[in-house]
Amino acid sequence: MGRKRRGQVVNGWLIIDKPSGMTSAHVVARVRRMLDVAKIGHGGTLDPLATGILPLALGEATKTVSYVMDGQKSYRFTTRWGEARDTDDADGQIIATSDVRPTADAIKAALPAFRGEISQIPPDYSAIKVDGARAYDLAREGEKLDLIPRIARIDRFDLVAQPDADSAVFEVSCGKGTYMRSLARDLARAVGTHGHITQLRRTKSGPFAEKDAISLEKLEELRNSAPAADLVRPVETALDDIPALAMTEDEARRLQCGQSISALTVARRTPLKDIGLGTVFCAMAEGKPIALARFEGGELRPIRVLNL
Repeated sequence: MGRKRRGQVVNGWLIIDKPSGMTSAHVVARVRRMLDVAKIGHGGTLDPLATGILPLALGEATKTVSYVMDGQKSYRFTTRWGEARDTDDADGQIIATSDVRPTADAIKAALPAFRGEISQIPPDYSAIKVDGARAYDLAREGEKLDLIPRIARIDRFDLVAQPDADSAVFEVSCGKGTYMRSLARDLARAVGTHGHITQLRRTKSGPFAEKDAISLEKLEELRNSAPAADLVRPVETALDDIPALAMTEDEARRLQCGQSISALTVARRTPLKDIGLGTVFCAMAEGKPIALARFEGGELRPIRVLNL
């Protein structure tokens, strides 16, 4: 007999404004204790130095985490010129220096090469696995790493401020798996110097923005006056970009039992013009999401059942 999970059953999204100096895992653990929830995870790791949007998935929302992680992200970061660090941010040790300080014109001239699809080598201090071990663990042990480049999509990379000759502030919008520390490091090299990130903030993650976020301190205040369920956003908030289809009671029951239903039957009452083969959609019944399903072989096949 399995061990009964402790804590309240709460389903939905809680958007935390992560403070600097705390790991994403630490935030998850603190919120778990604070709200006494049974199941919780996060939608995309932030470095300890970073602040900003950390979406937390509670209960059935954990089944929709991938749709938040696949969404567009936006960041604002400050680069300090003249110093390379082993972690590519201010938490690391200085490993090289340069007297070169790029001008605004030099920076702007270099930025186009970092837009679109680019090849990017992750920082040595990252969660990338190398022969089953995390890169950051190997780096801490002093092992020399040769990480494989990855393709990253950069939709926007703009210089927005130069507080002084030693630093510059940038804003970035990008796809999943993009490392801001690598961007800062590689841009510095492109303008003939070294550089690392001193401040980093995520301002958007999928459908969630800064206006949606709450600090841990504010959450602590509110939890004493409202139940945990009143503090979260609906599970379907993460599915805004996914087509929704209304199901009959019988269709909903079959999907929730893991059974496929005929696409033709659904199409007779709801045109499937926006749903092609392989499309994932959200099946709805009585105004609630009941499953994530895929259109395959003339059928609508459930891939994630939501028990709400």
